[in-house]
Amino acid sequence: MALPRVVSINPCVDAVLMQVASPGQIAAISHYSKDPRATSIPLDLARRFAATSGTAEEVVAQAPDIVIAGAHVAPATIAALHRMNIDLIQIGVPESIAESRAQIRAIAAAVRQPKRGEALVARIDAAVRAASVQHGAAPAALIWQGGGLVPGEGTLASELLQRTGYRNMSADYGLKRWDVLPLEHLVAQPPEVLLSVGAEDRSDRMLGHPVLAGLNQTTAVRRYPERLLHCGGPTIIDAVNHLATIRRAL
Repeated sequence: MALPRVVSINPCVDAVLMQVASPGQIAAISHYSKDPRATSIPLDLARRFAATSGTAEEVVAQAPDIVIAGAHVAPATIAALHRMNIDLIQIGVPESIAESRAQIRAIAAAVRQPKRGEALVARIDAAVRAASVQHGAAPAALIWQGGGLVPGEGTLASELLQRTGYRNMSADYGLKRWDVLPLEHLVAQPPEVLLSVGAEDRSDRMLGHPVLAGLNQTTAVRRYPERLLHCGGPTIIDAVNHLATIRRAL
């Protein structure tokens, strides 16, 4: 029996498919994966595949057996896929390593490549173990992105901080799972490590504020690429390696 052809309309799913599906199975990927600011896979790899913006017409035109999407899909797309008897699998944003493992296995099962799914899970687990810190003081850290948005406890980002030897400082400010920390509060109670998402983008008032430069005397301000923040799957490997490199250099 032929392996199913799949269209992904989610960049995080794209990254998993690159690891678990055969190239011939991938009918199309998300257009975000061809955008340097949003991709979770190398651009030269993304360019080998067709891409869609997720509209019903584009997706159906690829004649897939399966469509894998994020948690939110346009009702028109859902209706069109139902009419065409095309299976739709929706994958949300994982909030833990365990949830990401489950999503990888679900995607691998859908494309009938369970062994490749297990191999990817094993690579992620090995990377997390290698980057883990079990001793020494845990520096207080904060991931802080445009508009002041912070991932708090109960998020994948927070778990990755903990695994790599940091303490997520979000709870010290009374922040919820995903919450906004005003610049004034950050300056009044700065973390030991500030992982600034998009710090090179001066178009954002908060990330480009000159007061961040002043924090360098008391706080280690380091970049945290946005592509590492929102996806699980193989992105976890890059995220823990990045965090571990910063931790070792402190």
